[in-house]
Amino acid sequence: MPYAALQQILDEANTWGFQTYDKGTYLEDLSDEAIGVIAGHLPLKNSPLSGVFFYRLDQAYSEVGEDDTAFSGGRSPRYAVFIVAVCPTPQLLAADRTWARSLWEALHPHSLGTGSYVNAMTEFEADRVQAAYGPAKYQRLATIKQKYDPQNLFHHNANIQPA
Repeated sequence: MPYAALQQILDEANTWGFQTYDKGTYLEDLSDEAIGVIAGHLPLKNSPLSGVFFYRLDQAYSEVGEDDTAFSGGRSPRYAVFIVAVCPTPQLLAADRTWARSLWEALHPHSLGTGSYVNAMTEFEADRVQAAYGPAKYQRLATIKQKYDPQNLFHHNANIQPA
């Protein structure tokens, strides 16, 4: 598959103007219990565009050292889980935001801690951003941010406060 085609694979489901909300977590495996939670929550979504995506992280992912990148959460084989509410109207988004939060909470007992991939976040609460990186990496990134962006000009994202 050409790289450009890969980049376009989700374009139709992410049409301009759609309302979206994301939550994410990591699962060590797709246990019967985790599958049961997901299967129980999927029928509760309202938008046909909302869903749950699983990305297997292993092999090359696991070969990189935990401290070699800002990407955090451990390097053992795992699944990155993206709970994505995609709605054509704001009215549907309110219900599917609740659905995504509920599924995320229900998966928490089966997840690998409180961290998630930072790009699987719509809300950027300071504690969740810190959990996405872990304490040591967050501090290292905050020190870098202090050097290159001490006024925190670049803050409209999963913001890391300058040290």
